[in-house]
Amino acid sequence: MIKVLVVDDSALVRKLFGRVLSGEPDIQVSFARNGRDALAQMGEFMPDVVTLDINMPEMDGLICLDRIMVERPCPVVMVSSHSREGAEITLEALRLGAVDFVSKPDGAVSLHMEVFGPELVAKVRNAANAKLKASLRLRERVRHRIGGTISSSRGKAIEPPDVAGERAVGNGVVVVGTSTGGPPALEALLSPLPETFPWPIVIAQHMPASFTGPLARRLDRLCDLNVIEVDRSLPLAQGRVYLGRGNGDVVISRRGGGEVVEPASAADYPWRPSADRLVRSAMAHFSPRQIVGVLMTGMGNDGAGAMASLRALGGSTIAEAEETAVVWGMPGELVRSGGASWVLPVQKIAAKLQQLVRHAADPKHA
Repeated sequence: MIKVLVVDDSALVRKLFGRVLSGEPDIQVSFARNGRDALAQMGEFMPDVVTLDINMPEMDGLICLDRIMVERPCPVVMVSSHSREGAEITLEALRLGAVDFVSKPDGAVSLHMEVFGPELVAKVRNAANAKLKASLRLRERVRHRIGGTISSSRGKAIEPPDVAGERAVGNGVVVVGTSTGGPPALEALLSPLPETFPWPIVIAQHMPASFTGPLARRLDRLCDLNVIEVDRSLPLAQGRVYLGRGNGDVVISRRGGGEVVEPASAADYPWRPSADRLVRSAMAHFSPRQIVGVLMTGMGNDGAGAMASLRALGGSTIAEAEETAVVWGMPGELVRSGGASWVLPVQKIAAKLQQLVRHAADPKHA
């Protein structure tokens, strides 16, 4: 039985969410009217998953989430609006430890429950199986038990170890696929990389279009590399990270004699933006040894098939290790298929990328 605590200040929303979730035979639901009420119930109801609205009186969702993650860590699905402000707050919630989010329908929620309901159930089930990192805000949790506060700081660029024998060559591209748990994983991947990183990085992160722009801006503030949302055709360039716009796909093409990255209408792929389509488009314009594929946390198998093909043809692929992935679906499929050149915890992927690309850029290793 999955115990779900629905936290929302709207009685109507609580009723609608409760009706949808309680209709599942393996889900038990309890309700809270705001963050303060939710914290009071955490020790009594002992939920497996919390759905948490952001804007509430007395104690809003971010403050409540912060307390949950420190006092009683539990998978949390944020209930967000489509607005730019809502997207920014949701990204902050993911940084604080929420495992996923669901966008509340615009207008009257009751008119959209036929479509929204199945998504809510799927997100809750996925969250129930998600793994919170044992290290997530560990120092803060220890400090909470003994009293006091602690501050955190951004990681610095790291110098990779000098290990020979890698297979990337020449000028190329890094392609990244991620989904549930992706924004914090992308921060961990990108923030250690220096602005001199020589290959462009293109990312397919499963996310609605209203969230990819704010995510790109957030990552751009946190990283030395320049992070851009792909909302038009852009030339691939050193020191740039290209985040695919949501609700469609992102592909690599050739225009005017050079490689570009551009948005594409969604094709016959179940996830958007599709990591599979991104990788295959890269393979159409670069040799396999000029491509490094990275597959990180996420539900399903998007990217696994294409990256396995990439490795079979001589390319390099990195799968995030189960120990750090919120959901080891996508990278797990790559590992199980034998398509991962390396399986690494998220905090070690940046160093491996620097190692691969540094060797590729050095003529002695070409």
